Amino acid sequence: MADSSSHTIHRASDYRHWFLKGIIGAASIPGLILMSAFVGFAGLAREAGLSLAQTVFMTGIIWALPAKVVLIGAIMSGASLPAAAFAVALSSVRLAPMVVALVPELRTEKTRPWVLYLLSHFVAVTSWVLAMERLPDVPRDMRTVYYGGLGGTLVVANMGVVAVVYVLAGSLPPELSAALLLLTPIYFLTSLWSSARETASHFAMGFGLVLGPVFHVLVPGFDLLLAGLIGGGGAFLIHVMTERKVRQ
Repeated sequence: MADSSSHTIHRASDYRHWFLKGIIGAASIPGLILMSAFVGFAGLAREAGLSLAQTVFMTGIIWALPAKVVLIGAIMSGASLPAAAFAVALSSVRLAPMVVALVPELRTEKTRPWVLYLLSHFVAVTSWVLAMERLPDVPRDMRTVYYGGLGGTLVVANMGVVAVVYVLAGSLPPELSAALLLLTPIYFLTSLWSSARETASHFAMGFGLVLGPVFHVLVPGFDLLLAGLIGGGGAFLIHVMTERKVRQ
């Protein structure tokens, strides 16, 4: 009985240790940049006429800043609820490959599916990049706990930032809010570029940077979709051709 009890206490301390490590891991340069971007989002939400409660709730439920910006844009344009929901869902499809890549790193034979479903809510570029960099140094049976601390802290911290900034947004210069909002895509690009494991990913991002502005002028309603399809497809073809040459 004594051995069993001490083992249980030891495991509980392990869970607390790795959960706290995840919380501490959220306090990083990427996390700070993400929080600064939510400063701009809070000002944008206030300008769109959302209440404080609605803005904070949106921050916690829709855990991806671009999706939130899309929703606010739909609200400001007077789009219907189904159209707004479809736009948000479409903008969040890009996170599906991140979930597919992250879940095998978190899962063990004893991991319950509902735990993975819950943790997948925290998947966004910042949490995904931090997790993929640090999970190899975390024991496999503690990875869900670690990522729960990391992702949960990012969500809760940004909910707090949004609440405070929303109240103070009236005194914040609009130019500053816009500049802070732009920090997010800049960080996303640099983080994804540095964490890319294959040259094809670099080609895809390069094609997107070139094709995005072009399609925005030619077909503004489908610019992101076309840039993603054509740029990603082109990068994939280059990858396939390169692999064939290496095998030959």
